Amino acid sequence: MPQTIENIDRFFLYVFNGSDSMFVDELALLLTNGFTWIPLYVALIVLVVKNNEKFSQVVLLIGAVAFALLLSYGMADFIVKPSVARLRPVCDPSLKGVVTVVNGYYPSSYSFFSAHAANTVAVALLLSIVVRNGVFSLFMAFWSLINCWTRLYLGVHYMSDIVVGILWGAASAFVAYLVYRKLYFKVSPRLHYISSQYTRSGYSLSDIDMVLNVLVLTIVVVVIMACYLAH
Repeated sequence: MPQTIENIDRFFLYVFNGSDSMFVDELALLLTNGFTWIPLYVALIVLVVKNNEKFSQVVLLIGAVAFALLLSYGMADFIVKPSVARLRPVCDPSLKGVVTVVNGYYPSSYSFFSAHAANTVAVALLLSIVVRNGVFSLFMAFWSLINCWTRLYLGVHYMSDIVVGILWGAASAFVAYLVYRKLYFKVSPRLHYISSQYTRSGYSLSDIDMVLNVLVLTIVVVVIMACYLAH
């Protein structure tokens, strides 16, 4: 089984890692950078603040997101990575000359499992469960998958790192949501919105559109920047 997983990992590494395109290189580097997504994070905070009437509700949801990230990031970077100590593909001497290193990108720490995958899935899934809007959920899933793709393209993770990261991120989101739900009804009444302007959980569709527009605009700007840097 370990040899089978290694073979599968190497297969997908060869499929996704690097290309002959300077544009795609720059695109992957920009998309994997956490600072790129600051406008999206701000938009999500605005969404939460505008659609929760009480300060306690806002604090509770932001606290739930922070708890999900603590579970996902904490498990990946502070427990599993140091324990497993799996070298990243770009740092593995046995893969030297095989793995494409994009613009000298050598992140520190180990490979298993991907904190990028775990963190983005945790945030995307938790907020999707809370907001309860299909289009919002699809866009959040797309955002998370973009981040997963960049890690494979840059050769800093194997597919198994990504898959385990996704699974652990989902588990972190569900645990955080269970805690959030248990505490939520202690500070808020049970509401079920039936409206063409709001989701079932009371989130304004116009505010959701704002978040989606920010996400799309961010990607458009990143594409333009990648074009500029590639020339």
